[in-house]
Amino acid sequence: MPKMTILPHQELCPEGIVIDNVPVGETICDILLNHDIEIDHACEKSCACTTCHVIVRQGFDSLTEPTELEEDLLDQAWGLEAESRLSCQARVADADLVVEIPKYTINHAREH
Repeated sequence: MPKMTILPHQELCPEGIVIDNVPVGETICDILLNHDIEIDHACEKSCACTTCHVIVRQGFDSLTEPTELEEDLLDQAWGLEAESRLSCQARVADADLVVEIPKYTINHAREH
């Protein structure tokens, strides 16, 4: 099973974390949530917003292909990069990943 490295994020994961034995086929969002990294997911993971936007710094090409809907939504994401994905849609394959959670989302003020 691959490992996922989450780069430090000031609020959600200040020290960063390495998650070993990531289940293949699970979404990045679910993996983060299952490891107490409370990434925004305002649409409840239904591919209807961009609050779960992440940047995949390593392993991007191993993920499932984005749908046209995901690509359209990503155009609205803050800090969009070529390696951006909606974490609720990106399913892990067999490669190790390095993931960055952007500092801001389209919801600048997070709901608590």
